[in-house]
Amino acid sequence: MLTDPHFYICETRIILNTEETKVKKMGSQQIANHRGDAEIYHGEALCKQKSQELLGEMSLPKGLLPLDDATEVGYNRTTGFVWVKQKRKKEHRFRSIGRSVSYDTEVTAFVEDRRMRRLTGVKSKEFLIWVTISDIYIDDPSSGKITFANPTGISRSFPVSAFDLDEGKSGDHKN
Repeated sequence: MLTDPHFYICETRIILNTEETKVKKMGSQQIANHRGDAEIYHGEALCKQKSQELLGEMSLPKGLLPLDDATEVGYNRTTGFVWVKQKRKKEHRFRSIGRSVSYDTEVTAFVEDRRMRRLTGVKSKEFLIWVTISDIYIDDPSSGKITFANPTGISRSFPVSAFDLDEGKSGDHKN
């Protein structure tokens, strides 16, 4: 049985699914912990508006979170914790950089000027593998670059313009 390649594939899937479940539980737990003093908004149109306003406040591109089916957006200004809940997972392709990004039903982060850290619920497709994104930041606004990092510290930078609102609208969507 241990020499059967299917065993290893199944074992890997179980481990990955277990890790995803842990992350989802952590996100839900964090939402519960930060909900008390938070501004909370409901309804698709209002959630979209508030998430774009928040990205603008943080000097991040407004097309960074192209979430159309958001049901709840929350922001605790004291702790900097923000969350977005949506009806279903969404996959979006940013055409100008040729990258697909997956947004889970819950996306959470701690935000500050030009940065989202401890991000959960966002993955980028690199070759054939979905890679968790844990940090998004603009170090030097004059560079015109935005950087995405995974939990191991490996990062990749792209033009900020690739995530402008117009690009976000023209990307490809999958639910």
